[in-house]
Amino acid sequence: MIQRIQTIWLILAAACSGGLIFLVSLWIDGEGNEVVAMEENAYFGAFVASAILSLFAIFLFKNRRTQTVINRLNIMLNLILLGVFVYRALTMSGAAAVAEKGIGMFIPILSIVLLVLANRAIRKDEQLVKSVDRLR
Repeated sequence: MIQRIQTIWLILAAACSGGLIFLVSLWIDGEGNEVVAMEENAYFGAFVASAILSLFAIFLFKNRRTQTVINRLNIMLNLILLGVFVYRALTMSGAAAVAEKGIGMFIPILSIVLLVLANRAIRKDEQLVKSVDRLR
């Protein structure tokens, strides 16, 4: 159902992936320019895909197994995005000028936590349905 707790977690994950990218910068390069996700097409596409997957999973409330699979795919997408950010942060050139990491690099971590919480709530619903079916 739409009014379940996993819907709240999925809406927050979608807002995190889709909304925060417009508000925060990913990092500041050596010249002092803020790099935002909208300037990098690959990062922007990954964030939008994560938000779309979260919104799509909300409407799969009748099929909880598919909802869990979609959330796992979304977690994998965010893990890949986080890995790219970590790689980028470790290989940033900063010999003369030190590059700063922005708060936007932590958006995938927040999204992963929210998706894991949604999957836990989905699993609890699935166990509740199975226990009710046993009583019949």
